[in-house]
Amino acid sequence: MSDCIFCSIVAGDIPARTVHETDDVLAFLDANPLSRGHTLVIPKAHAKHLGDLDEDVAGALFAAVTELTPRVRAAVDADGANVGLNDGEAAGQEVPHAHVHIIPRFDGDGGAPLHAVGGERPDLSDDELDAVAEAIAE
Repeated sequence: MSDCIFCSIVAGDIPARTVHETDDVLAFLDANPLSRGHTLVIPKAHAKHLGDLDEDVAGALFAAVTELTPRVRAAVDADGANVGLNDGEAAGQEVPHAHVHIIPRFDGDGGAPLHAVGGERPDLSDDELDAVAEAIAE
């Protein structure tokens, strides 16, 4: 996709600090990191949302995340890492190309856990939980 910054990085039109590459996946340091070592892992083929990925590419993407997370932590001597993705504008997705963030965390860095991104927790009844579970399972 010509107007996608991540596709331009995959094509080599925009430079990136690449840390991992396979036939299906590219990982590089975030140009605007939230912490030292913040890494983005992307499918090379354009897909706007996680659900747009085919099964093989999704598997390759998460295999790379699994391999890279301990490597990123070790490289910057991090105490932990947040791993996540923003799927859709309402979730904070800024680049419309599926990507996973590996964000190294350090004791006392002032950051928050992933639980903090959801805002207030809803008070759902058992019936509401059952209905949501059923809709997802369908």
